[in-house]
Amino acid sequence: MKNQTNNKVQGVISISSKGTGYVKVLDQKDDIEIDSRNLKTALHGDTVEVVLHPKNHGRLSGEVSKIISRVKIRFAGILEEENKMFFLKPDDTKMYTDILVPKESLNGAKGGQKVFVEITSWVDAKKAPLGKVVKILGRPGDNDTEMHSIAMEKGFDSELPHKVEEEARSIKQAGIKESDYALRRDFRKILTFTIDPSDAKDFDDALSFKEVGNDEYEIGIHIADVSHYVKVGSALDIEARERGTSVYLVDRTIPMLPEILSNDLCSLVPNKDRLTMSAVFVIDKNAQVKNEWFGRTVIHSQKRFTYEEAEVSIKKSTAPLHKELAILNNLAKKLTKERFSQGAISLDQEEVKFVLDEKGVPIKVIKKERGDSNKLIEEFMLLANRKVAEVLSPKKIKGVKDKKEEESVSIYRIHDLPSKEKMADLAFFLRSLGHKVSLQNGIIPTYEINKLLESLAGKNEADTVHRAVIRSMAKAIYSTKNIGHYGLAFQYYTHFTSPIRRYPDIMIHRLLADHLAKKKNTIGKLIEFEKMSRIASEQEKRASDAERASIKYKQVEYMSKRLGKSFTGVISGMTEWGMYVEETETKCEGLVRMRDMDDDFYVFNEKKLELVGQKKKKSYRLGDKVKIKVKAVDLERKTIDYTLL
Repeated sequence: MKNQTNNKVQGVISISSKGTGYVKVLDQKDDIEIDSRNLKTALHGDTVEVVLHPKNHGRLSGEVSKIISRVKIRFAGILEEENKMFFLKPDDTKMYTDILVPKESLNGAKGGQKVFVEITSWVDAKKAPLGKVVKILGRPGDNDTEMHSIAMEKGFDSELPHKVEEEARSIKQAGIKESDYALRRDFRKILTFTIDPSDAKDFDDALSFKEVGNDEYEIGIHIADVSHYVKVGSALDIEARERGTSVYLVDRTIPMLPEILSNDLCSLVPNKDRLTMSAVFVIDKNAQVKNEWFGRTVIHSQKRFTYEEAEVSIKKSTAPLHKELAILNNLAKKLTKERFSQGAISLDQEEVKFVLDEKGVPIKVIKKERGDSNKLIEEFMLLANRKVAEVLSPKKIKGVKDKKEEESVSIYRIHDLPSKEKMADLAFFLRSLGHKVSLQNGIIPTYEINKLLESLAGKNEADTVHRAVIRSMAKAIYSTKNIGHYGLAFQYYTHFTSPIRRYPDIMIHRLLADHLAKKKNTIGKLIEFEKMSRIASEQEKRASDAERASIKYKQVEYMSKRLGKSFTGVISGMTEWGMYVEETETKCEGLVRMRDMDDDFYVFNEKKLELVGQKKKKSYRLGDKVKIKVKAVDLERKTIDYTLL
């Protein structure tokens, strides 16, 4: 995005914890360094215009000449009072200045409270920006306050506008009307059930199962028909589009839709009629799809399984629906095998879940188990998503030469190939750990990555390698331009199966309904759909950042009650100022600072990613197991300091 003038460029600025800016410019390898004195009010993530300094032998540098667009003007933090002046100390570590809040803009807030502030003006970079209190969040350190603060910081308010709640209430009161059953395929007499986590409240998807003879089965993947209730342009629709997704924090869900829809009328609860949008397949014993049908349906789920209950039913012949679940599990395993033979990558990581007391304080940590029941559901959802994407993808018309492929429009979930640069770094990293990998056309073949991850199962460095592999990958996003999904090895893929919690799925339901009604969404819609895809991708990233921040907060809170205690950890990262260690049971990552390693003088070897003691030659490498003690925690900055034992 270069400007015409030679010494002016545009790009997105990142700001380091030291307050230095780095501007990334498209088609330019090196970013431009901006000294903190030359930021001219630019904040992390803003799109800026930069005037380049004359080239010298050092790195490219410049100064901000114009803010083109702000990414964020609202910040959570503690309101402090000094000499009868009020200012916000932002939680966001990338925000390098306090925000001055005039008395008339306090809106009832008092010093010491946690608040949410919006910048109202910032003309002079030498002075602090002015702001106003938008919301009082509560007492710092209080669980509700901190979780609310994390969500607001990422742009998600837990309260929905009154108008949206009202609209949802009237839809709920109307319920399912007689006319809603018309023109729907009726599955109410066919065995249907849901499999979800034990604490789930919104059930997006259900499976139906029927044997049709010749070792073939009719399997229905039934998804809540949210688009039947959420109409284009309604208050519900506008709010859901802006949010893009539900947010899952450690102790709560901030739903995209009001709970009377997400947990009630739209949710596929047992023993009630529910309206669904379905993908129905006839599948043979080898998991080959022989027939497919898509359309609006009505179901009546007979059973709600938790993952744990379904796991028992798969394995135990006397458990409910054992035969049906065993058949589905067998088919799912064949679908998985086929996916991996096509080049899919195995990226399942071990996850932990905090058990909280009634005040939200973490008391213990449990590992999330991913059994066959999880994988069964996942595999059939992948099948539905892939098949819907295939149906909606524009087909070239035979015999007509000049027809472009984009003669109708769809939305895809795409995942690009990793960059060759990141793959070279990954290969170097893996070789430094002693693993042999090859590069073909600049990319490590997926079968080699899978083989390596399989061989590391249960070993110390498994998580570290896993994380490095994930970091080397591109991010999956939504787009109207289909380039396929590298990680899943699918040529066509979309999101169809979670419309209660993701807005793109609602869009896909509408596109599918139009397609079935032979209504074309032509090229004219392309710009609008691309914009919606971009917003959904950005919101998804914000939601995942909020989720990670809430986990990090709970990890720090957990360790704050265990100062001086000893644990076992695995070295998960290396820098010139020390090494990061992840505690094995809770995954709480903290820093062992070089200055606290006083048994020797250690030097960081960047090539081998190791710290080496100069006298005793003792070395620490990624994946090494170490004994650690909790030295200090900082809840405000969400950091943990360990020392080695």
